[in-house]
Amino acid sequence: MNICVITPSFYPAVYWGGPIYSTKGLCQALAVNKGIVLRVLTTDTSGPTSNDRLIIEDLPEGFPSNFLVYYCKKSFGKDVSLEFFVKLIPMVKWADVIYLNGVYSPPTIPVLIACRLLKRPVIWATRGALQRWEGSTNRSIKVVWEYICRTIIHPSRTVLHVTSQEEADAAKSRMPNVPLSVIQNGVEIPEVEKDRKWIPQGCIRLLYLGRLHPIKGLENLIGSLTLPGAKNAKLTLAGDGDSRYRDKLEKLVLDNKLDRRVSFLGHVSGDEKHNLFLNSDVCIMPSYTENFGMVVAEALAHGLPVIASKGTPWSRVVGEGCGLWVENSPEALSKAIGSMELANLKEMGEKGRKWMMRDYSWSGVSGELLAVCEGLLNQ
Repeated sequence: MNICVITPSFYPAVYWGGPIYSTKGLCQALAVNKGIVLRVLTTDTSGPTSNDRLIIEDLPEGFPSNFLVYYCKKSFGKDVSLEFFVKLIPMVKWADVIYLNGVYSPPTIPVLIACRLLKRPVIWATRGALQRWEGSTNRSIKVVWEYICRTIIHPSRTVLHVTSQEEADAAKSRMPNVPLSVIQNGVEIPEVEKDRKWIPQGCIRLLYLGRLHPIKGLENLIGSLTLPGAKNAKLTLAGDGDSRYRDKLEKLVLDNKLDRRVSFLGHVSGDEKHNLFLNSDVCIMPSYTENFGMVVAEALAHGLPVIASKGTPWSRVVGEGCGLWVENSPEALSKAIGSMELANLKEMGEKGRKWMMRDYSWSGVSGELLAVCEGLLNQ
């Protein structure tokens, strides 16, 4: 089976957060299956401040050797590439199945048109884009965009790939006639130290890792540190975003006299990211909405307990005994932080790691996706 993954950005463009890691993991897992030939068509973006040009067909270190990644040179903007559009039709002709990543990006509508004209089935990963929250922007433009997409696609030859039931509910409301499949992301299980220290000197170390964006509820998280439940907490914010929004967060920290308890690290990856997980006590995700929340899975895989907001699809952390699932108000977050101070974090971390090993293997995820591919081809 020839599978073409089409995505506006791809590893190593980890600036864009969780979807970059999950798409990379999925591609690696698909490529090790016998009989699968995989190609990725993408742009050479690696963040809005990068001028790096990746060589076409040059595979990042660690990728299997039986697929190619085509990094097409950006023409303008963050992910608009004329070279990409030149390669699009030949790539769609080559493929048996197209896996399309993203919704409101320049490649989406041309890819859907090409697949309709060339009668290629599409698995469309919406990556949470169809979910809404009170701060969602450009709503009217998105409605028009969704209408155009619905008129182009062939519902019986298209499946929406969503990663949680919450995302599925949102997708059904916007693409009501398109079937969908709920397939969660997988996660890599790293080696971790068994003798890690917890809450050193009575200070609970909180880690937020992700984009700095209003949808992440970071004002509420910072506000929680001003309340009694989180008086012994220090917070590390690892991630980047719009400079004006970061300035706003930094001002909020200063206004609340939290500058000795809150640090901004900027973007992290690789060993630095790994070490952050190992030198924190709790990973916290206070988002208003998430389709998956890759950092929660990564934290649990590192044996790190989590606090996730009810805007994320991680209610099971409570039943699995590895975290808390709470409202994302400052009061609820502060109370949750205080509860974590009294918990057996080592035991919670071990339970979370075992859960990830059991239910979130990439081999299982790729098997589910291949079954969807085969179902489309057999129609």
